[in-house]
Amino acid sequence: MQSVLLDISVWLRIGHVVFMVFWLAGLFMLPRQCIYMLDHAPGSEGEAKWAERMGKLRKIILTPSIIVVWVLGLLMAYAFGYFSQGWLHAKMTLVLVLSGYHGWLVAQSKKMGRGQRPLSEKALRFAGEIPGLILILVVLLVYLRPF
Repeated sequence: MQSVLLDISVWLRIGHVVFMVFWLAGLFMLPRQCIYMLDHAPGSEGEAKWAERMGKLRKIILTPSIIVVWVLGLLMAYAFGYFSQGWLHAKMTLVLVLSGYHGWLVAQSKKMGRGQRPLSEKALRFAGEIPGLILILVVLLVYLRPF
């Protein structure tokens, strides 16, 4: 199986990067959509529209993207024998943190769709910066492979 994966490794890399971009785009968009929802009263038509938009973002972009990123990433790590390398352990730790953030953010957006307001605008703005910071660290690890 490893030789087959090496033969298609360029496609694994392309898919991994493309779906990582989709995933991160969704993680940047969801807090912004939550901020827009704050302008609408619970139970209003505006809130319902934002809840629908957030649901589509989760269902069409976020969930499929996180799955594809993980599957392709693990396949590449296996194919290239990276599991014993420290930089990959650090990267996977950051991706686990980002995956946890994803789950937390989805839960917050679902609460908002039910009329709750668990986070302030300031907290949502701060939360919206987290994926960018993790992305910087992951890119540094992948390209520099410091350990």
